[in-house]
Amino acid sequence: MEERPKPTIQRPTDAIIRITRTTICGTDLHILKGDVATCQPGTVLGHEGVGVVEAVGAGVTTFKPGDSVLISCISACGRCEQCRMGMYSHCSTGGWILGNSIDGTQAEFVRIPHADTSLYLIPAGADEEALVMLSDILPTGFECGVLNGKVKPGDTVAIVGSGPIGLAALLTAQFYSPAEIIMVDLDDNRLAVATRFGATATVNSSAGDAAQQVMKLTAGRGVDTAIEAVGIPATFELCQDIVAAGGTIANVGVHGCGVDLKLQKLWSHNITITTRLVDTLSIPMLLKTLLAKRINARQLITHHFKFADILKAYDTFGNAADTKALKVIVEA
Repeated sequence: MEERPKPTIQRPTDAIIRITRTTICGTDLHILKGDVATCQPGTVLGHEGVGVVEAVGAGVTTFKPGDSVLISCISACGRCEQCRMGMYSHCSTGGWILGNSIDGTQAEFVRIPHADTSLYLIPAGADEEALVMLSDILPTGFECGVLNGKVKPGDTVAIVGSGPIGLAALLTAQFYSPAEIIMVDLDDNRLAVATRFGATATVNSSAGDAAQQVMKLTAGRGVDTAIEAVGIPATFELCQDIVAAGGTIANVGVHGCGVDLKLQKLWSHNITITTRLVDTLSIPMLLKTLLAKRINARQLITHHFKFADILKAYDTFGNAADTKALKVIVEA
């Protein structure tokens, strides 16, 4: 913890937000491990949160001081070629910059570029803690896992990794009524949580036989969609071992090193492999779904901390196997 100058408006499209609630993402842990080269030492981490508008630049027309807002993890100008294609994550002057190439949300105040297209007004009476889950993990699980994975009614889906992102994919996959959702993880507690969230079967992969267990559950066929939600070679390899002919591997995890592609097996299997950085195009839809109580995002939250205790929050989140942490809320 350290004192920093309060951020100021740098461009007419900026807004300064006083953070009321933020959280820690698995990507923050990847940064601390050195997996994200674009994030330089000394950068304030964090790309999720809700808060109150403190000040706006002259070019901001949608928000005013005093508004309660949800912060998207992706900053988007809405005008460049990539944004016009719907790829906000590759905005030429934005993308995933919060807590990466510019200071992020794990602070009392944060500067949000492109405020008009990177913030969302919070309706009166909304559950702000639950809304923090809309900054990143629910759109990521949905867009990168479910949509890229082409989940459809009657499918068999395997989600490799039952952490917050995998659970977000589990919750949003149910929008499309797959027949089976198999969750794979090393942690029995997280697998129990997955069962409560709607998984039809779970596989503990600690014995090294996860592929065999999944193939047994699918009568040797494999799964229509394998969602990789960890970001290590072993889990991507597992997805290759369990995907059915004609199926899709949807990579969600943040990978810090290369993986082997088993083309000697997969070249003839008509499979699709997708990668994606979340664009957060789905935030408006997910916000409506959450407000209508069609999805319970609050159940992802397991721990609460004050800003002064954020190092304890990191310790709790980073030792999830012992603490049973999913998402932690850090509040002002």
